Amino acid sequence: MSTRKNDYVTCAAVESARKIGDQWRLIVVRYLLERPMRFNELLRVACEIDPKTLSRVLKYLASEKIVQRQVLGTQPFTVRYALTDKGEQIRPIMQSLKAWGENWILGDTALKITQKS
Repeated sequence: MSTRKNDYVTCAAVESARKIGDQWRLIVVRYLLERPMRFNELLRVACEIDPKTLSRVLKYLASEKIVQRQVLGTQPFTVRYALTDKGEQIRPIMQSLKAWGENWILGDTALKITQKS
């Protein structure tokens, strides 16, 4: 469904892509779909993301109520990040992206490697 907003039509799909469509946001959500993780765990698994960017992404996702920040302890200070119910609803989108990537990205790469051999 589309609605009018300031003389242009707003599409729910476009607005959703603006909220979660950034590369690093999708990567963080993808790993949090597996299980809640601490900052350093996310830093290790989310290839090539730097700490400043990860911090910014987590703050953004928390402000959008997609991720929740849970303080587990103060001695030592420990924080875990998990998806909210809103964040969990991204699961089917990520599953569709995975299927598309397996078919059109990884499938294409595998075909090229096979053809070169």
